Amino acid sequence: MDWPEESPQPMANYVTVRRSGQLLYLSGAGPFVNGKPAYTGRVGKDVTLEEAYNAAKISALNLLSMIKGEVGSLDNIRIVKLLGFVSSEDDFYQQPEVINGASDFLVEVLGENGKHSRSALGTSVLPFNIPVEIEMIAEIIH
Repeated sequence: MDWPEESPQPMANYVTVRRSGQLLYLSGAGPFVNGKPAYTGRVGKDVTLEEAYNAAKISALNLLSMIKGEVGSLDNIRIVKLLGFVSSEDDFYQQPEVINGASDFLVEVLGENGKHSRSALGTSVLPFNIPVEIEMIAEIIH
């Protein structure tokens, strides 16, 4: 998976990253590639579990890109918490398996510093009809 050429930009009146001390609070990111959703629709209807897993991975890549854009490097970053939203069909109950796409990718890229606490929630709709949106809290460590 290739790194975005530039980190995602806000789509409204907010910032993508807010630093408070050593913590970085990241706004929600979805599976956007070159400014367009890589996947659209609800998981369990329009989007398969495998596609949703990949959408979560792309979302995590975008989040790491936002961190890199803010602090310049991922060398001293530890992921603290993820909050994953999955646009789900009423009878889809595998939200944690979807968000594993982000969790697995973060550990692949950051090793132990990629391990985190998290929540995986189902919702009926997300902006731009994306299947996954993830928020993150990260920490700058020394």
